[in-house]
Amino acid sequence: MKRFLPPSRRSLLETTFALAAGFFAVLAAIWPTWIEAFGLDPDRGDGGLEWMIPIVLAAAALALGFVARRHWRIDGAKPIET
Repeated sequence: MKRFLPPSRRSLLETTFALAAGFFAVLAAIWPTWIEAFGLDPDRGDGGLEWMIPIVLAAAALALGFVARRHWRIDGAKPIET
């Protein structure tokens, strides 16, 4: 019977950051005025920054997800002899 090595910490860290970036992208898209809730108005009511943040976070989540998937496949495909 062959068992597989657990994924490396790198893969786990990449997956964690991908999930966090995806979560915050969805949260920022649902609640676009979250910046104003902290008393900040960096774009002076334009709304451009409120849409740029979810787009950048979603792109980061996708990129990290692809990298994590690649590393999970590389690290997880090494069998251990029992």
